[in-house]
Amino acid sequence: MGIRKQLITGGTSFILLLLLYSCSQTKNISKQATTFLFSDSAIKASHIGISIYSPAKKKLLYTHNADKYFTPASNTKLFTLYAGMKYLGDSLTSLKYFVSNDSLYLVPTGDPTLLHPYFTYQPVISFLKTNQLPVTFIETNFKTEKYGRGWAWDDCNETFMPERSAFPIYGNLIKITATNNTTTTFPNVSKAKIILSIDSSIENAVIKRSIIDNIFNVVLTNKKDSIEKETPFTTNGIETAVNILRQDFPLIGSIKKEINPISRQYKIIKSTKADSLFKNMMHRSDNFFAEQTLLMSSNEKLGYMNEKDLIDTLLASELKDMPQKIQWIDGSGLSRYNLFTPNSFVYILHKMKNEFGIERLKTILPTGGEGTLKNYYLNDRNFIYAKTGSLSNNSSLSGFLITKKGELLIFSILVNNYITGATPVRRAIEQFLESVRNDN
Repeated sequence: MGIRKQLITGGTSFILLLLLYSCSQTKNISKQATTFLFSDSAIKASHIGISIYSPAKKKLLYTHNADKYFTPASNTKLFTLYAGMKYLGDSLTSLKYFVSNDSLYLVPTGDPTLLHPYFTYQPVISFLKTNQLPVTFIETNFKTEKYGRGWAWDDCNETFMPERSAFPIYGNLIKITATNNTTTTFPNVSKAKIILSIDSSIENAVIKRSIIDNIFNVVLTNKKDSIEKETPFTTNGIETAVNILRQDFPLIGSIKKEINPISRQYKIIKSTKADSLFKNMMHRSDNFFAEQTLLMSSNEKLGYMNEKDLIDTLLASELKDMPQKIQWIDGSGLSRYNLFTPNSFVYILHKMKNEFGIERLKTILPTGGEGTLKNYYLNDRNFIYAKTGSLSNNSSLSGFLITKKGELLIFSILVNNYITGATPVRRAIEQFLESVRNDN
């Protein structure tokens, strides 16, 4: 009885000590938020939400507007990452195919790595090199639009907004090099037209594409000017990609739509490791990889590519216990219709940690000095693993932080509607998180 009493007394003392320590942490973090965030001139006039959670204590240590809604920008990619890790397996499915009547039928699956310069492993190209049969592409499973809902239409010329498609190639980008009398393109996009002109009234050379076709207007400032730029091409479904491949593989023939496809035994071509795509997506905050990841996840889960249907499925199943209802529109965060709370990002990060493990996430998310954090958190690296988010007047950062005492914290900081540049906001967040790291 005496030993039992000691255990009970000791346990109660430990719990009280833990509660006192948690209260002390909360006070520390509150003070640090006031010092480094709320008093910062760049943030004062903006809207800010903060959520910091301790998995070990199973407690929210600090919140400020944590249940309010913000435009998260590329923090949206954390939810896309969850979908990809949940459904895409170890390696990406690059193509499905079957042979019938001495012909090869190929079904695209949305894999963005085909002939992409970041990925040297190209099994689809190797497969086509050994093929001796006539090839037909089947386009049946792309059930969405080339642009996401709420994307800015005038960004269609920017490298960060390629079209989504069932069969991406070269990242759905064309590189145009132009001087006063010559132009070159790579890859060779059939039916592309380059119109070259000179306009001395503009400050910098520009390349603008018609939003509906592959007509590129290249405007130089003078006869000696030149420009080299990657810009999205119009995919026309899978037509542009198939035409590019047809130049090297003449056995490629028509594109068909099977309205009522019969049950088939598909064979599968696998491409790169999924985590290699995820790392590129998160380190570079690559919108194209994110959109295609969500579409591939939809194809694996639902049998067709539609981001809205997959999002609805996830919210009704795997993510049904979220702390607040969210408005999740696209895979990349380009849409300003996205609305998330800081608590929702803490939730998805905690869920990923539990389901996939923190060590795997450390290899996917950038730390200080890497990727989108390459100029931040340089004094003491490897204590933060996080995803940035940036749209005009909006910045966000959500991820994992390891304190000097070795405690893992999950955090989300969303800042909207500031009128300064993004750098002062990011630096204020950096100072705040470094103080949380050092003093807790």
